[in-house]
Amino acid sequence: MSRQQGMSSLALVLLLLMLGSLMLTGLNQQLDALMRIVRADSEALYHQATAQSALEWGRTLPWPTDADAACQQHPQQPWRACLRILAQRAVLITSSGGITLWRLGEVSAEGVVFLPHGWSDFCPLKESALCQQP
Repeated sequence: MSRQQGMSSLALVLLLLMLGSLMLTGLNQQLDALMRIVRADSEALYHQATAQSALEWGRTLPWPTDADAACQQHPQQPWRACLRILAQRAVLITSSGGITLWRLGEVSAEGVVFLPHGWSDFCPLKESALCQQP
């Protein structure tokens, strides 16, 4: 009789070990999924901040008003800002990763003057080909 009780105790311990192992495996899978989400969000925030920094850097540059499109590369950062001039309007375009930002401006005698609230995270022009960096 004592032999049967020992086997049932051993079976119960093995069952608890299997259930614990299954629970830990499930929790590890959830942790991996959440880590991928956090990594993707972190990369998106990095690219958003980089594109925003490039937009503000490009806003401070002197831009030629005689060309239809011009681009400038930051000397120390991987930023590239491009300006498209369309009649009396101008569009400053920057991107990082898959995120592109635009800022509208007006062409005047002094050069390009960017609107104070003119930045956008979607193409402000009807023709989407003009919203791409040259």
